[in-house]
Amino acid sequence: MVLGQIKRREFITLVGGAAAAWPLAARAQQPAGLPTVGYMGSATPVTQGQWAAVFAQRLQELGWTEGRNVKIEIRWAEGRSERFAEIAAGFVALKVNVIVTSGGVVPTVKQATSTIPIVFAAALDPVASGYVASLARPGGNITGLSLQSTDTVGKRLGFLRELVPGFRRLAIMTTAGNPGNVLVTREAQGEAHMLGIEVTTSEIRRAEDIALAFDALKDNAQALYVVSSPLTTANRVRINTLALGRRLPAIYDDREFVEVGGLISYGPDFTNIYRRAADYVDKILRGAKPGDLPVEQPTKFDLVINLTAAKALGLTVPDKLLAIADEVIE
Repeated sequence: MVLGQIKRREFITLVGGAAAAWPLAARAQQPAGLPTVGYMGSATPVTQGQWAAVFAQRLQELGWTEGRNVKIEIRWAEGRSERFAEIAAGFVALKVNVIVTSGGVVPTVKQATSTIPIVFAAALDPVASGYVASLARPGGNITGLSLQSTDTVGKRLGFLRELVPGFRRLAIMTTAGNPGNVLVTREAQGEAHMLGIEVTTSEIRRAEDIALAFDALKDNAQALYVVSSPLTTANRVRINTLALGRRLPAIYDDREFVEVGGLISYGPDFTNIYRRAADYVDKILRGAKPGDLPVEQPTKFDLVINLTAAKALGLTVPDKLLAIADEVIE
């Protein structure tokens, strides 16, 4: 494992625990009347604690210090969609000044409030999902950062074609009821069809469905495309273990999967995205209206490859892929 990867994991472990403890430790010391940010992590502190940490760090750089001139109330949904509404209602009851969450949670938060500003990080095509009117003029009480992940689906399939000899059968694992997952799955099915690749799609709704989805595949797939969601992120270790156990190469759009044993990912740097989400919160706390703040998109996508996983799968990673990879985990 490369040194940078070790340092990054140490950082994640350190700040992940700290992020989980902030609301409890700071609440007793905070003066009344501070502006409050409600931060909903869709998964767990272990899988997403680093994003909460860089968000708070960026806020501090912008002049907002936890406990001094701002409150940050952090809640974790642990990948369970039934928790979204409960947490959103709690934020509304607290009368927070802004709610920060990931794209897949937006429909639930949107139902809970039409007045409290909502900043989404990592939304999959927010226009098509109906979150905002347009990227330039979102309107309403919602804005944030769009992944536009449908634009990168073809590249992910291209990487699988280079990695898997004779690749002709693809399995897609997607989360039912997630608007962004619907868009990406549809795009992946269309791209695969144009490439002459057969597709089997498995929808999951809860953690217990993951093993059943792998069982249903049997020998019908040569590779797996996992569409990221709060559910898959929270269960990334389980997904990796099952994929490796069945010698099924899998590609992800989130590097966090590859850091815990997955084969390959191609997607934006989420730590940078959550830093940029703090910029939106800063503007809103200073009086800007979310509907007037244009939705931004990632400027860089990272290709991450895990050579240990490739070896376990019996795959040889082409030199061409290694040459263009942003990070190679050994």
